[in-house]
Amino acid sequence: MSIEIVGKRYANALFQLGQEQHKLEQFEEELRIVREVFHSNKPLMEFLKHPRVELHKKKQLLKEAFQGFSNEVTHTLELILDRHREAIIPTMVSEFIHLNNEARGIAEAEVYSVRSLSKDEEETIQTVFAKKLQKDTLRIHNIVDPSILGGLKLKIGNRIYDGSVSGKLERIERELVSGNN
Repeated sequence: MSIEIVGKRYANALFQLGQEQHKLEQFEEELRIVREVFHSNKPLMEFLKHPRVELHKKKQLLKEAFQGFSNEVTHTLELILDRHREAIIPTMVSEFIHLNNEARGIAEAEVYSVRSLSKDEEETIQTVFAKKLQKDTLRIHNIVDPSILGGLKLKIGNRIYDGSVSGKLERIERELVSGNN
């Protein structure tokens, strides 16, 4: 079974548990930290996947790393280790956050700009695109990328809205190459 399918199953189970216990916010906060730890610490995944490292040592590391987290989240991580499915952890976390966002009418957006956006600019983008996507809220993560030259580029789910200067130049170049006027 693929990593995505298995990751979604674990995320669904944890999401349902969170709904029943009214702990979705807490689980999401904890899972965002888990995602950040795995993202910023590549050797952690190598350690967890290593066949010569004993299971109890892997569990001990996770208990220490995520000390103070809810029993449900730590138990889910331990269950994943028990079943030797460490590779699904990032997928499971992303899917849980996606499910929670859908339930609350939230979309997440990566906004690429040449400089950091001001609060007013972020609020304007949130208002316009939340309405366009029929969501209550748009959670923005601003990424400074000088290569776009100017304008903005938004990535929301699998949609990309490219209003950047570099994107416009690429479209003009494609038109010129293809011979369309």
